[in-house]
Amino acid sequence: MLLAEVEVVENVVRSGIGLGSAIAIVCSWERNRSILFAILAGFFGWLYVLYFAATRKPDEAAK
Repeated sequence: MLLAEVEVVENVVRSGIGLGSAIAIVCSWERNRSILFAILAGFFGWLYVLYFAATRKPDEAAK
């Protein structure tokens, strides 16, 4: 890879939310319907996703 390509990849990775944060926000919104909780879940990212998976209720199971 050229040096310019490496810089572009680093900038794209740094300038957005991660996959874990996006999943956490969606899971939190589906469960709580609260913007505040969704923001907090997005901050914790994968930790919230693991918490959600461990504590999900039968009505939240995949359909």
